[in-house]
Amino acid sequence: MKFLYIFIFLFSTGVYSQQIDYNTKKGAIANGYDVVEYFNNKAVKGSKKITTKHNGVSFRFSSIKNLERFKNSPEKYIPQFGGYCAYAIGLNGEKVSINPKTFEIRDGKLYLFYNSWGTNTLELWTKENPEKLQSQADKNWQKLQFK
Repeated sequence: MKFLYIFIFLFSTGVYSQQIDYNTKKGAIANGYDVVEYFNNKAVKGSKKITTKHNGVSFRFSSIKNLERFKNSPEKYIPQFGGYCAYAIGLNGEKVSINPKTFEIRDGKLYLFYNSWGTNTLELWTKENPEKLQSQADKNWQKLQFK
């Protein structure tokens, strides 16, 4: 019986920690947008009917073809910093939601950004030295990803 309680505890804490690693606003990563389409330089909303889970997180796709591409190489398509705003992670280490239509593919990786109320953090990222912000975001994310 003791083993069962330990298993349940480890399983539930593992699931909980996975969920806080990712920005799953609207029930899926990237607010439900198709992460594969970003690599075609398009922001396309995914379908609730075409989904998969990876690391306990839901991903939605606009086509079966994109779902299959993701399944064949999920790490290629997962947004950096758990799908939180790359600029905010780099600037001050804060987890900030994103506008799924504001993104950048840099060095083969997907970065998402906040864009609302007159603030487009992709523009700020581009103007304020994206290489430096990316490096700082990588360091900050090491401290943030399980909080």
